Amino acid sequence: MAITIWQKARSEDVRMDETRAENRLAAVHQLGQSIWYDNIRRSLITSGGLQQLIDKDGVVGVTSNPTIFERAIDGSGDYDQSIRQLVTGGRTDPTAIFEDLAIADIQMAADVLRPIYERSQQLDGYVSLEVSPGAANDTQKTIAQARHLFQKADRPNVMIKIPATAEGLPAIEQMIYEGININVTLIFAIPVYAQVAEAFIRGLEHRHKEDLPVSGIASVASFFVSRVDTLTDKLLEEKIKLSTDVDETARLKALLGTAAIANARLAYDRYKQMFHGDRFAPLRELGAAPQRCLWASTSTKNPEYRDVLYVEELIGPETVDTMPPQTIEAFQDHGAAKRALDAEDISVAQEAITALEAAGIDIAKVTKQLELEGVKSFLDSYTSLIETTRVKVEKLRSEPVQEAGVAAEALPAQDPAAKPMPTDAPAASASLGPLGPTVDTALAWAAEERFSERIWDKDPNLWKPKPADQSEIVDRLGWLTVTDQMRESLPRLYKLRDDARTSEFTHLVLLGMGGSSLAPEVLQETFGSASGQPQLIVLDSTDPATLIAAEKAIDLPHTLFIVASKSGGTIETLSQFKYFFGQVQSISGDSAGSQFIAITDPGTSLAKLAADLQFRDTFLNPPDIGGRYSALSFFGLVPAAILGIDIGLLLDRADTMRDKCRPKVESAENPGLWLGTIMGTLARNGRDKVTLVMSPPVSTFGYWVEQLIAESTGKEGKGILPVEGESLGVPTDYGDDRLFVYLRVREAADPAQDAALAALEAAGQPVVTLELEDRYSLGSEFFRWEFATAVAGAFLQINAFDQPNVQEAKDKTNQVLATYVQTGSTFPPHAILRTQRVSIVVGEDKAHLFTNAVSLQAAVEEYLRQVNPGDYVAILAYIERTPETAELLQHIRIRIRNLCRVATTLGYGPRFQHSTGQLHKGGANNGVFIQLVAQDHADVAIPDAPYTFSVLKEAQALGDLQALEEHRRRVIRVQLGARIIDGLGELRQAVDAARLSRSR
Repeated sequence: MAITIWQKARSEDVRMDETRAENRLAAVHQLGQSIWYDNIRRSLITSGGLQQLIDKDGVVGVTSNPTIFERAIDGSGDYDQSIRQLVTGGRTDPTAIFEDLAIADIQMAADVLRPIYERSQQLDGYVSLEVSPGAANDTQKTIAQARHLFQKADRPNVMIKIPATAEGLPAIEQMIYEGININVTLIFAIPVYAQVAEAFIRGLEHRHKEDLPVSGIASVASFFVSRVDTLTDKLLEEKIKLSTDVDETARLKALLGTAAIANARLAYDRYKQMFHGDRFAPLRELGAAPQRCLWASTSTKNPEYRDVLYVEELIGPETVDTMPPQTIEAFQDHGAAKRALDAEDISVAQEAITALEAAGIDIAKVTKQLELEGVKSFLDSYTSLIETTRVKVEKLRSEPVQEAGVAAEALPAQDPAAKPMPTDAPAASASLGPLGPTVDTALAWAAEERFSERIWDKDPNLWKPKPADQSEIVDRLGWLTVTDQMRESLPRLYKLRDDARTSEFTHLVLLGMGGSSLAPEVLQETFGSASGQPQLIVLDSTDPATLIAAEKAIDLPHTLFIVASKSGGTIETLSQFKYFFGQVQSISGDSAGSQFIAITDPGTSLAKLAADLQFRDTFLNPPDIGGRYSALSFFGLVPAAILGIDIGLLLDRADTMRDKCRPKVESAENPGLWLGTIMGTLARNGRDKVTLVMSPPVSTFGYWVEQLIAESTGKEGKGILPVEGESLGVPTDYGDDRLFVYLRVREAADPAQDAALAALEAAGQPVVTLELEDRYSLGSEFFRWEFATAVAGAFLQINAFDQPNVQEAKDKTNQVLATYVQTGSTFPPHAILRTQRVSIVVGEDKAHLFTNAVSLQAAVEEYLRQVNPGDYVAILAYIERTPETAELLQHIRIRIRNLCRVATTLGYGPRFQHSTGQLHKGGANNGVFIQLVAQDHADVAIPDAPYTFSVLKEAQALGDLQALEEHRRRVIRVQLGARIIDGLGELRQAVDAARLSRSR
């Protein structure tokens, strides 16, 4: 039985070779299929995003539903001003307010699509608006609402969506008779489809009988595709689990992924019978257009299936495919534009359905269940939408009315050169002093060079012109559209959230490094955990004291673990996993895997390990996203969901920013391009220290930004240093290499920060202020900073998506470990100076500088004399991070800043190796490094490893030291001894007492 052509196991390379057209969706259009866009929001229209989809991707229509509108209204400020105006005008009913908002969007979209409507002779160019799902089972209510919406929209290219319920069918016929365009939705079954087509034809026949024209009336029958596979595959998997016969199991597995396409192809065959047969022929002669099949739900739900499977297998003439953003992106990238709906395939489709029935899958029951679930889902979404609108109305009614943006008195004083962002974006401004005109010129050049368009087109030449340097760039731009993929996974993530609560997990421990851990840590620190959700502990260290403290803080039987690694082979993460899995296994035995979740790329050793050990769940992240760009992917959203954070709202905020970073937005009004141009231009003009200042509610956001900027730009002897966590000083504490960026939460601004930045601005320091509406604006900021960093990388002409020097420290760590395994020692370097508690180690080439240093203070003074204007001092602390150590280290860094008037950074090892480590080795040689190590009081064994966590940490510190020395960096190693606080106290005294003789 030849049914495997629809299954998941087709060769990607073969399909790629079949289509070489520059625009794959344009090629689909040539085959007779229209592409509509399954998404709408106001900023998409006003920013030019919809027009771009038309021009670039060949989109010729738009569909909407309550879920889409809910996300748009709740997750953005797009509608706030309109809601305020409606409330001021006397509107209070949230249903009426939503209707006004939706109609306005539909009208604007219809106007954008109107040229297509005219050009296609009314075949395409439609935008769909749905009747209230609450009317789905009431014919007269459906009729009344459809009339009302069509009249209120007042556009000929609007379609009203009516569900294909038993009560909806008479309404469909009546609306067609009245000349109203109808999109019939929620069709799953062939018999129901036939009834829908019959209702359409009867409506036209009724018009003809009364001498009314039958031309100019459009309708589509929306046949839902992938959900059929989702349910039938679930039923098949249940049968496979129960099967004990090898042949039967093979037959059942062969049926996976066959139902949906077979079902849709049989519907298309019925379409041809009904609209190319004798009955419709007279109507066609009179100018009637057939009711085309519209393929809905064609995004792939099963990650094991090809992501454009349903699109490719349903390409054919006189059809429509409405696609969400991520499916359009995927098809344009690797879809095959080839006609798939052919007469000879009908027998194959029928064989597939027959085989499913023979296996005990009742297709009629499946499709009926899907119809009922669909109506309920749409009703739930609509109810939630109205509630969302009500909450938004109440929130805005309680707020003082002000102009879009922020009242002038709420901002620090700005010079006349201050450049505000447009008021429909999150408010932002920049006071750049004499570099303002330079940035203006750079923005104009970025527009001329089509920076934004080329980023969205994934053009590697923007960063690197040589083909040899481009492959990793093309494969690392998935962050541009990952929110679309994550939206498809929201039900799964919400289920995970609920499961964590009902399973009574009290703690969530995330095992991960760098891009796998920083965004979750920021989200935990910003939002905390919702009531009933577990508390998050991020473990991104090999320090044994840190590990022991984490274990003491949790209730092991009630702790859920996330093992997060893009590569699947991160040594710190796997070592942590081995330890905690062993601890859980000692309590739970063979069921230990049920307390673990994996997040990794497809095909990694971690993915296999998770399957072998029967993890609770495994999330395979899109592989075209680098770790530091993964905040809005599973790496950020899985822990966020378990914490109970509103990840839907977080994604909505991100999409609001994404829409504003589209190519159609003017360069000076594109938030990501604007910020990235400032960063890149000022870095090229000597101001390469981006000093991050955060309002208290988002105080830790800099953890994530630090890695993003440092690892993306710090290479080829260039780079932008992110300065995170350095408390603000007075103007005389700073040199002329700074750019201050202030993330100011509007509802919780710190007057002291405002005043300090106003003073810096008045002293001539460049200051960028980004206004955040609230904590959920982090969703916007994740995307803004990713886009801005990519832009800054283009200005620096470096590959912003690789990390060529990170591996060096890893290799040297492995060499130290190999030596330890052979000899039992890591052979730490010898000290040149010892005090009561502290010893100092420097490279042989620098030892002569310290020959006269008879005290720790003298050694500190000698070392800090190496610091030049434009340098930075980095403290690399391979010790446990506690409130006591943090306070001492902050004091030391600020004293060094004030003493040397240079930027300072503080990182805990080995965590910083996955953050700023790339910049330390690959960036400019303007870093002065102080490595801090200490003697561990306790140690923890790593299962199946010939070394402990303490040895691993020491090897990482030595490997990092050796890599820095190999790059001829200025670096000193300070051994704090067995009593860390006392050792840090002695170092603090020495730094406080230090005096530098030369003028700085």
